[in-house]
Amino acid sequence: TLNAAAVTFWRFRLLCFGSHGAFSLLFQMGWGDLGVFGQPAMETPNLDLMASQGMLFPNFYTANPLCSPSRAALLTGRLPIRNGFYTTNAHARNAYTPQEIVGGISKDEILLPQILKKKGYVSKIVGKWHLGHREQFLPLNHGFDQWFGAPNCHFGPYNHTYRPNIPLYNNSKMVGRYYEEFEISEKTGESNLTQIYLEEGLNFIRHQAMARQPFFLYWAADATHAPVYASKRFLGKSQRGRYGDAVMELDYSVGQILSWLVTLGIDKTTFVFFTSDNGAALTSGPHQSGSNGPFLCGKETTFEGGMREPAIAWWPGRIPAGTVSSQVGTVMDLFTTSLALAGLVAPDDRVIDGLDLRPTLFNNTLTDRPVFYYRGNQMMAVRVGLYKAHYWTWSNSWEEFKKGINFCPGQEVAGVTTHTQQEHTMQPLIFHLGRDPGEKYPISVLSEEYLAVLRRVTSVVEQHQKTLIPGQPQLNMCDLAVMNWSPPGCEQLGKCLKPPPSQPWKCDWPH
Repeated sequence: TLNAAAVTFWRFRLLCFGSHGAFSLLFQMGWGDLGVFGQPAMETPNLDLMASQGMLFPNFYTANPLCSPSRAALLTGRLPIRNGFYTTNAHARNAYTPQEIVGGISKDEILLPQILKKKGYVSKIVGKWHLGHREQFLPLNHGFDQWFGAPNCHFGPYNHTYRPNIPLYNNSKMVGRYYEEFEISEKTGESNLTQIYLEEGLNFIRHQAMARQPFFLYWAADATHAPVYASKRFLGKSQRGRYGDAVMELDYSVGQILSWLVTLGIDKTTFVFFTSDNGAALTSGPHQSGSNGPFLCGKETTFEGGMREPAIAWWPGRIPAGTVSSQVGTVMDLFTTSLALAGLVAPDDRVIDGLDLRPTLFNNTLTDRPVFYYRGNQMMAVRVGLYKAHYWTWSNSWEEFKKGINFCPGQEVAGVTTHTQQEHTMQPLIFHLGRDPGEKYPISVLSEEYLAVLRRVTSVVEQHQKTLIPGQPQLNMCDLAVMNWSPPGCEQLGKCLKPPPSQPWKCDWPH
């Protein structure tokens, strides 16, 4: 029996699977935030140790440069354009699940924990869900057996006159709200939420280990998402401001979880995977922004900084320690690989984009596969081998840029980080990511190299588009009446709020 435990932070993810259990960890952090990838402060000793004991993936990608679509892709094994986590309100716009969103994860999608039930897995999510906050979209209605966390990110605080604070749930009922029962200091950024989430995860693992029951844990703390927070023990300890403090606490939490697996004697039967749901945000200021290392731009963009993520696989005795794989991977592979490790197969009635990584994990073999970079309803780029071809470029609009919103601070590349949507479908911009990871020097269109790569890439793109059937877009409609006014359980707490009249509108997605 394989146990599955998944740990997820806002920008980084950790996934574990083994004959006893599986873990998935997801945090919001950048490729350059880890010491093992060269972060000079070296403030992630536990993640660095995890890499030395497992397999490091320098070529690992999210499915979207924003959180909600990426999380939907991880749990369905499908690109957001297929599972409906995109918008058609405007061209190539990122969309997610704020409080006013009407939609959420489609009932027609099959999520990882739903399939794991066939082998007796008990599944729990700890932390942020972000796949829709209306009751029909919540985790317990989509295969998870337990949940402790929030449906949305921890924006706020609000005074309830126009927007309620985000609720936290214990299973199917709210137990309080951010900034109220679960305090986050606006002034200092102090909060015990990561410690609460850690305790929830550790207790769940212990209970399942004692019951000798396979489990899947998806751990998704959101401390590195602005407004960034950390507990008192970690505040002021980093060389990188409050964001670094949060990273240190998340790193500590990973260390506690891995140590707990060893203590319980289930480390040899648990597969753990750590990665991120999008690149580090570069717009949150010097004290709340992460690092994407040598890669261009960050969150919200389909340049490497927005899509390439840190990733580590850990399974003592099964995955060779200290290995570095050149395999190109994606978060969707965690769906397919986890099922395979549990002795299950992915649904055959739909296109699954995830690759089974077992040959890579156990033998470090390589499988050639493309990576498609989507922004909303538009395929922006594709990676084939070491080459990346941009069919559209865009960072953000001039209007937003002039307001101080810059997804590529200090990294502007003429003709590449464009502030208008630029189409290159007739003559894609092509980069060699091995010698130019920062996407600064397009290959000359007159070169033999360009023509050879273009032929190869064109074939891949044509095949992809021929088989693509977009899902029904879930992120088009908004309505203030659907916000978290009266979540399940609010009656017992005396915290129900009266919603405004329903007045739906088409959501505006500026990026």
